[in-house]
Order: sequence, then structure tokens, then C-alpha cells
Amino acid sequence: MRKIFTLLLVGTLFIQAQAQEKWSLQKCIDYALANNITIKQYEVSTEYQQNELKQAKNNRLPNLNASVSQSLSFGRSQQSDGTYKALNTSTTDFSIGASATLFNGGRLNNNIVNLDYTFKKSIEDLQKAKDDVTLNIASGFLEILFAKELIKAAEAQIDQTQKQVERTKQLVDAGKVAEGTLLELYAQEAREELDLVTKQNSLQIALMNLSQLLELDSYSGFDVEIPELPEIKAQSSVTNASSVYEKAVLNRPEIRSADYQLKSAEAQLKVAKSGLYPSLSASAGFGDPYYNVLNVTEDDFGTQLKNNTSKYLGLSLDIPIFNKFQNRTNIENSKLQIRNYQLQLESTKKELRKQIEQAYTNAVAAQKKFSANMVAVKSMTESFRYIEEKYSVGKVNSVEYNDAKSKLAIAESDLIQAKYEFIFRSKILDFYNGIPIQL
Repeated sequence: MRKIFTLLLVGTLFIQAQAQEKWSLQKCIDYALANNITIKQYEVSTEYQQNELKQAKNNRLPNLNASVSQSLSFGRSQQSDGTYKALNTSTTDFSIGASATLFNGGRLNNNIVNLDYTFKKSIEDLQKAKDDVTLNIASGFLEILFAKELIKAAEAQIDQTQKQVERTKQLVDAGKVAEGTLLELYAQEAREELDLVTKQNSLQIALMNLSQLLELDSYSGFDVEIPELPEIKAQSSVTNASSVYEKAVLNRPEIRSADYQLKSAEAQLKVAKSGLYPSLSASAGFGDPYYNVLNVTEDDFGTQLKNNTSKYLGLSLDIPIFNKFQNRTNIENSKLQIRNYQLQLESTKKELRKQIEQAYTNAVAAQKKFSANMVAVKSMTESFRYIEEKYSVGKVNSVEYNDAKSKLAIAESDLIQAKYEFIFRSKILDFYNGIPIQL
């Protein structure tokens, strides 16, 4: 009983430790890539296309088949001399045959090329799905860090207000400040505590959203670790959109996928054209029947197999003459498909350029916003320090004090938001530039 209790206790502690373990960004990304259902579907599709390619290559091999048949016949049947007799007979046939395609206008080889590009396209589609999941995870992770930092700022505001309440209480007790000032501070403290609760709720929603992206069974106990973020400077450089696009258009999976799709269609056109050519195939085989009239003594089984063996070799040439214009239609449709995929590739490139230019614009705007908010916080901090000194000696009232404090809180909140927005926007730009997302 004691052993069972010990095992249960260890198991419970292990589960709690797992629940309390904080997730890094890399762990979130790795877990999502391994467990995301959409990615798994793309992996299945890629494996399917790989099997199709293997089969296309195997189609170049000859066929080899063997067969055995047994039949019974009762009643009148024609004999070898042309007469009919009422006989009961049994026949056993053994045969084996092989066939191979010698020429079919390049259909087999071009179909291999077609499916090879289709397989490569599926690999790129899988990578694109992984990239999308990675960006979504990074966005959710930074949203949590942003919410946590807002909570820290709100808690600092409450702590400062509580200290001010204690100082004001002493002044009220000494008769130096009116009690209304203290009541106003209580009201300010209540507003700040309500704001803290709102921010804590936002954090829980952000945690839930990320856990759902990870497809966890429950987000209870789920939390992330706060990384050491790099110091952000107002003058940080942002990579030019044109240089990012020049690199991305060569490396992004959506571009390679569209290109492979176009090449697959070009190979499919060659497959369609192969229908205009004759096809030549060869076949070979042998058979060995055993014939027996029931209740009549015939040559034994071994003798018949030795004497009845037949062999054959053959060539078959199929020449297309008229098939309701089906080949012509297939060729024209393949050409239209190529044109469609050419336009799709062009559209994908334009969409990539649009996304990169938007990412660059957003990063520059976030950089300017961060720079402006740094100046604003510095200015508001000095202003509040000045108001706080005057408030301590009774030269300004609580309304002015709370107004200055609120403005500083807003400026600090805006700076936090600008910081995380700039981090995320710059990471997106780096991502298009081929740099993995890391914090």
C-alpha cells in the first residue's frame, strides 16, 4: 500500500511539474510543428505524392503474371475429330506470361518528370504550412510577453499609488491635506486595480489563444518563459524591402511551389502529346494444360505436362488513327493549364512582393513609433517627477497629480506596445529574409 501511495505521489508531482514548466518560444514552435493537424495533413499528402512518383518509376518494369485454372465439363462436347460425345472431362491449365512497353511516345518518362515536380511541390507546400504555423506561434508568444509587461507596469502604478495613499493619510491625520484628496487617491487606486484585472484577463486570453494554436488539450497551468530580449535602439536599421524580395523570391516555398506546379504542367503537355505516337509492346509466356476424361485412363499428369507445353512470343503495335479528337483536346487543355500556372506564378510573386513591402512599411512605422514613444516617456517621466515634487509640498492638487500620473502610465503602455510591435514586425521581415525567428 505504501509503495502504491509513493508511486501516486511521484506521478502527481511529475504532472504538476510538467504543468508548471514554462514554454520557450523554440519549444512552442517545435511542439507545434510536430503536432499541428494541418502540418500532419501536408505530410500525408507529401508521402502520397512520393508513392505516386515511385509507382511511376516502377511502371517502366515489365509485368509478370502466373495463373492456374481448373474446369469440369459434363455432357456432350466436341472432340478433336469433330464428332460429339457425351463425356465428363476435367482440364487443368498452368500459364505464365510477361509483357513490357518498348515505346509509347515518352509517356512513361514524361509522367515520371510530371510526378517528380508534383512531389517537390508538395514538399514546398509542407514548408509553407510550417512557416505559417511558426509565424502564428511567434505572434501569440509575443502577445503574451506584451500582456505580461503591461501587467508589470500596472502593478508598479498600483504600488506607487499605494505609497502615495500612505503619505497622504499621514498628511490628512496631521491636518495638512483635506480628506477629499485621500478619497480621490482611493478612487485612483480602485481604477488602477480594475485596469490590472483587465490586463490579467487579457493575459489569460493570450495564453489560451497560444495553447489552442499548439492544440494542447488544456491551457490550465500553461505559461511561457520570458526571454532576454535584445536591447532595442531607436536608430535600429530595417532591411530594405527590395533586397529582401530579391532573396525571398529565390527561397520562399510558395514561389518554388508555384514554379514546380508550372514545370509539372509542362511535363503533362509532353504526356498529352505522347498520345499522337504509336505504342509498341512485347509479350512472352508459356502454358501447360492437363486434360482428363473422367473414369477413362489417360496419359499420366507428368507426361501430359511434358507433351502439352506451349510457348509464345509477341509484339504489339498500336497506331492511333482517330479517337474523337481526344488527343488534340488533351494537348490544348494542357497548354491552357500551363498558361494558367504561369499567371499563378506571376501572381504569387506579386503577392510576395506586396507582403514584403507591407512588412517593411510596418517595420519602419513601428520603429518610428517606438522612437517617438521613447521620447514621450522620457518627457512624461520628467513632467511627473516635477508634479510629484510640487504635490508633496502642496503646490498642486490631486487632480493635477493624477492627471500627470495617468499620462505617464499611458506613455509607458504605448512604449511597451511599440516595443513588441517593432520586435514582431522586424522578425517578420527577417523571416522573409531567411532568418529563423528567435528571441
